Amino acid sequence: MRASAPRRRVVAPAVALATALAVSVGVSACTPDPNSVAGQAASGDRKGYVSGDGTVTQIEPARRGDPIALKGTLLDGTPWSVEEARGKVVVLNVWGQWCPPCVAEMPILQKSWASLSAAGKPVVFVGLDVRDSPETAASFLTKAQVTFPSLRYDGGVPLLALKGKAPTIPATVVLDAQGRIAARILGPVTEATLGGVVDDALKELR
Repeated sequence: MRASAPRRRVVAPAVALATALAVSVGVSACTPDPNSVAGQAASGDRKGYVSGDGTVTQIEPARRGDPIALKGTLLDGTPWSVEEARGKVVVLNVWGQWCPPCVAEMPILQKSWASLSAAGKPVVFVGLDVRDSPETAASFLTKAQVTFPSLRYDGGVPLLALKGKAPTIPATVVLDAQGRIAARILGPVTEATLGGVVDDALKELR
C-alpha cells in the first residue's frame, strides 16, 4: 500500500467502526429525523444538512470482512448485483440530487469514471440513490452528464447491504475484487483522494 497521504489511514475493523460511529454522531451528512437523510429529502429544500468531512478509512486485505451482498434495480429498470463485478474494483457512491455536496462532487466522480474507463481499467462505478424517484434521479444524472449507472432507492434496501458503513450523504465505498470493503470516504470526494484509494485497490490485482 502506498505511503499515507493527509487524511488517509489504515485501520482495523473495530477502529473503523468506532470512527464511523463518531462521524455519524459528529458530522451526520445531508442526513431523517429533521437533520437526517430522509428528513432532508422529504423537506424538499437543501438547508440544514451537515456533510461528512472527507475522512478516508482504508482496511488492509487481511482485515476485511466478508463480501457485501448488494443487489437492486438500476434507474433504467435493469437488475444489477455486485456479483456481476467480481474480479474488478467497485466504487459505490451514495448520493441524492437534493444534497448539495452530492451535486458538487458528481463532476469529479464522472471525470474519474470516464478516465478509468477510457484507460481500460477493471473498475466499475455504481451510484446508490437516496430518496429520489427513479424519474427524478435519472433526469438529474442526464442533465449532469453522468454516464455511470445508479441503483434505485427502493425504500433503502440496497443501502442495507453496506451494513451502516455509509452513515453520511454523500459517501463513497470502494470494494476490492472479492467484493469486500477496502476503503471509504465520508463526505465529498476530491479527484486526488478518490484516485488514490482506487489505485491502491487496483494494485492488489497485479
